[in-house]
Amino acid sequence: MAYGLIAHQHTAIALMPLDKAATEHKVAESSPSVTRQCTHASFNGSWGQHALIHDQEGQIQEVWVGQEGQPDDPRAWLFLFAELSAKLPAGTYAMDAFSLDPECSFQAAIGWGLAHYDFNRYKSAESIVRPDLCLPDSISLTAVTAQLDSIFLARDLVNEPASSLGPSEMADVAQLLANEYQAKLSTIRGTDLLKEGYPAVHAVGRGSIREPVLIDMVWGDPQHPKLTLVGKGVVFDTGGLNMKGASGMRNMKKDKGGAALVLALAKWIMASNLPVRLRVLVPAVENSPGNGAYRPGDVIETRKGLHVEIHNTDAEGRVILCDALCEAVSENPDLIIDMATLTGAARVALGPDLPVFYTPNKSLATALNQAADKVADPIWQLPLWSRYRSYLDSHIADMLNSSTTSFGGSITAALYLHEFVKPFENWIHFDIYAWNPNAAPGAPVGGEASAFRALAAFLQDRFTNS
Repeated sequence: MAYGLIAHQHTAIALMPLDKAATEHKVAESSPSVTRQCTHASFNGSWGQHALIHDQEGQIQEVWVGQEGQPDDPRAWLFLFAELSAKLPAGTYAMDAFSLDPECSFQAAIGWGLAHYDFNRYKSAESIVRPDLCLPDSISLTAVTAQLDSIFLARDLVNEPASSLGPSEMADVAQLLANEYQAKLSTIRGTDLLKEGYPAVHAVGRGSIREPVLIDMVWGDPQHPKLTLVGKGVVFDTGGLNMKGASGMRNMKKDKGGAALVLALAKWIMASNLPVRLRVLVPAVENSPGNGAYRPGDVIETRKGLHVEIHNTDAEGRVILCDALCEAVSENPDLIIDMATLTGAARVALGPDLPVFYTPNKSLATALNQAADKVADPIWQLPLWSRYRSYLDSHIADMLNSSTTSFGGSITAALYLHEFVKPFENWIHFDIYAWNPNAAPGAPVGGEASAFRALAAFLQDRFTNS
């Protein structure tokens, strides 16, 4: 995909940044025709405004872009160029006049490309012809498109209906990636999960007619630092026997958002040839109240040997992740990152814009926050508050799968996962939403690659710039 981004050329229409003072000066020295065009566009140089300035032949000569009053949002440049990409008529434009620093230029290019996203697989309408943006020589078109390729993959996977993307189809997507980048893929399916030591994954997935799958992909030089990504792949979550209500179930195709994100990250890592030995683990299941469904009060064994009493079958994500995390830790990799649409509590606390993360390692948290700030992809750390571990105490097993209280729901979910990771410390857990409930520039309603850009920058810094 081109995403409306092209290498620099000299025939492009200039995008001209103007604040209010510069606008007044421009208007004063321009022809009456330009003044009328500016007035017609209600352009005064305020942030986000734009005005098309035509020559005497009616051709667009340049585009004035308002700069006064930049919003207090780190994503301002991304949103601005996403809006321009969506609103400008077809043509070729250049951003050279903005003279942005490399980080802001890259953010602007990403924003322009994101506005080209449209999940139209099930639409009969023709695609819209969108404008092109010439990137300055300082920005790598390859680097921008590598990120957009991966972000679009994540969005597509989240948006895909569960009717056409079950556990087996998720494995097919991973196989396509493995084929493209010469990675090795193996899968464990159905009752073989019990034979191979993944009883918790099997317990959640056995209620569906579509058998659960453990996806395991490996890529890269074994001599490089080991990076393991783990993603929650619940292709649809009814809540199981603790069934959700209609409104809570409506968008549960997005419960595979963690899997979508780690597969997207894997694609970017392999396309960028990051010097790591990458492993991706995705437990893919459908949480369904079928005849074989696990029940509240059941006690299940896990790969680690801990026994878990099921308090709530709608807390299934952590149950499938615990087996995969146990396997991830067994190799003692340099770093483990898991991603999951795990709790509504995280969204209640921080809303859809701010992905929550946890880690016991302070240096990892610092580096991750710095990377997120650099690329304007906001994230937020919450604590692994050990006192709340008692909320998971069971009377008959090693632990409950969910707390009996509503307090600290995202924290207790993270503490549950921590039981299967500790004492390993190089672990980051993301509790993400993977969904845009409201449209924003470059971000239509639907699937979203939450925290992708922050993690890409963090991994780039950790494994190539250290």
